[in-house]
Parts: sequence; structure tokens; C-alpha cells
Amino acid sequence: MCSLKLKGRAWIFGNDINTDEIIPAKYLITSEPEELGKHLFADLIPNFYQKIAKGDFLVAGKNFGCGSSREHAPWAIKGCGVSCVIAISFARIFFRNAINIGLPILECHQANEIKAGDLLEVGLKEGRINNVTQNKIYETQPFPEFLQELVKRGGLMNYVKSRYAR
Repeated sequence: MCSLKLKGRAWIFGNDINTDEIIPAKYLITSEPEELGKHLFADLIPNFYQKIAKGDFLVAGKNFGCGSSREHAPWAIKGCGVSCVIAISFARIFFRNAINIGLPILECHQANEIKAGDLLEVGLKEGRINNVTQNKIYETQPFPEFLQELVKRGGLMNYVKSRYAR
């Protein structure tokens, strides 16, 4: 289950990061998030999964997650321990897939102001990104209650299971 208060370091990516860059096709032999996470950005940053700390953030420019519609990309991100993806904008199918698996994502028009290594504190409920390093606060769209519940439950399937269990 995911907390609605997140804290970690920023890893910076540019515009138009596509799903093949997030998880290269040659690693799509599994759908296990932890295994996919070992190959996150494998062709861009070798052994990225060994460099990133659990809870860190991916911060990107426009159109993050463009390309194919497969869920492997957000699974790999979540499986690597990333707590949230912050971008200026997301490809629509990536946005939906991320929400469906319980990976928090935030659109922030000032994402390009965040620098590599900046310490961030994110409040999903409030829609606030506190850049501790730069002493700046960025406002984003807060997660609606329904999406907060999806994230808390670990995705759409877990949410549905919990509703039927009641």
C-alpha cells in the first residue's frame, strides 16, 4: 500500500520518454514488477535499478510514457521502487495504466525547474510538491479521493477486490 505523503530524490528525464526506453522490449518476458524493475531504463542508464533508492521520483518533461500501450512500463517503474512520476505531461494511455496499477503520477508545469538529486516531499492529497533542496513549492492537481483510494489499495484490481470483500 502506498502512502499519500512521499519523500525522495529526483531523477531527471527529458521530453517524449517512450515505453521502449522505460522498459526495452527484450525484457518483456515477464509481468512481475520487481523483475521488470531490474531493467528500468536499461538502454539509457545501465543498472539504473542499482542506482535509484526506494522512494525516489522520476521527473520528466512533456509526453512521458508515449509509445505502446503495454502496462509493463508503469510496472517496471513501480517494481524498481519509484514512489511517483512527476512530468509536465503524460501520454494518455500511460497515465491510465499507471493509475490502474496504483503508481502515483503528477502533472506539474514547473517540473523542468526540478534538478537531478533535489530532495522532494510530495503530498498527493494536497497536490503539493515541496522541493526541499531549492526551497520551492509547486502546486499540482490533487488526487481525487477515488484515485487516492486506488493508490492506497495498490491499483484498480486490489481496489475492486476490497470493495467486493466488504
